[in-house]
Amino acid sequence: MDAFIYDHVRTPRGRGRPDGALHEVTAVELLTQVLRALRDRNGLDTVLLDDVVIGCAQPVGEQGGVIARAAVLNADYAESVAGQQIHRFCASGLEAVNNVAAQVMSGMSQAGIGGGVESMSRTFMGADSGAWSADPRVSWHNYYIPQGIGADMIATLDGFSRTDVDAYALESQRRAARSWADGRFARSVVPVTDLLGDVLLDRDEHLRPDTTLDGLGSLKPAFPGMAAMGFDQVALLRYPQIEALSHVHTGGNSSGIVDGSGAVLVGSKGFGERAGLKPRARIRGFASIGSEPSIMLTAPASVSEKALRNCGMAKGDIDLFELNEAFASVVLRFMRVMDIPHDRINVCGGAIALGHPLGATGAMILGTVLDELERSDRETALVSLCAGNGLGTATIIERV
Repeated sequence: MDAFIYDHVRTPRGRGRPDGALHEVTAVELLTQVLRALRDRNGLDTVLLDDVVIGCAQPVGEQGGVIARAAVLNADYAESVAGQQIHRFCASGLEAVNNVAAQVMSGMSQAGIGGGVESMSRTFMGADSGAWSADPRVSWHNYYIPQGIGADMIATLDGFSRTDVDAYALESQRRAARSWADGRFARSVVPVTDLLGDVLLDRDEHLRPDTTLDGLGSLKPAFPGMAAMGFDQVALLRYPQIEALSHVHTGGNSSGIVDGSGAVLVGSKGFGERAGLKPRARIRGFASIGSEPSIMLTAPASVSEKALRNCGMAKGDIDLFELNEAFASVVLRFMRVMDIPHDRINVCGGAIALGHPLGATGAMILGTVLDELERSDRETALVSLCAGNGLGTATIIERV
């Protein structure tokens, strides 16, 4: 059975700091507002939904407790709609969409919502910890190092200079600013409101359209402090061919810390007929994969190739690529390995400019590339993300 995308929405991304516009809004409220928006703009009878699957990369505290079910009830969805919370680090939001699509493809569900949420201003990276990084027996075995060091390892191994990563970051800012100016996000971004109904934020807050290459070049590398804690030595043990790491990543060429939520409505053909909705795209297929866990950021190329094989497709069958900009070197490596020109990937900018609300990003960028396919009258897109501990997820969609 085919799984179709009927609609998607997202919040604007708010700076993930106590002075960010969305700091006062809990994660469950961020998710509640996108669920309500998705229902209301489609006139959706939520009794028709089987499940709501939500990714979250820090599923603890107020972001835990199966936040999907809490938001389903908070949004006044039908009591019969189930909820599930999943965690695949930064790929969680895309994995949630794939989960719903798999339910539909198997015939065990007719429709559901996949998405993600993260309030990074109200929690902190590493809040959920775990054996991967916290158990010495496990972290030593896997040569654990923080992701920023992994990004610098990619730059060192692949020969990307500070100028290379800064130039990529500048282009991300330029594309994101152009996309907002052209109204490319207007259809899908829903304002976040406070308890009184007043708008708190209706535009991505992390964007810096006045960025210059000189300004980026003036920023200090972000990860030498971690390196001094011994992580560079761990990296050199894992890759002894490297004499020293080149620390090229800064706050300006790495993904921004932000708050946000996104949701994607997925269903069968029969669901669409019953709901009176027309599908916008078909989910051709998807894949997840493990990659080298020390660098942990090299999976996007391999998982994209796996997704293409799963779908019986070739790279040339894809019109647009969307890859989360965890760090500039991640995308530069992907373009080199996959031989993808820059004008076919992240054409609306990415997380370096707009921010990366960990568990939500996968659903957000899937929606972004669908909107762009429609705007540019193209047909197919491949979306992928790297994730912590050496993981990657990809999804292929085509317009209908």
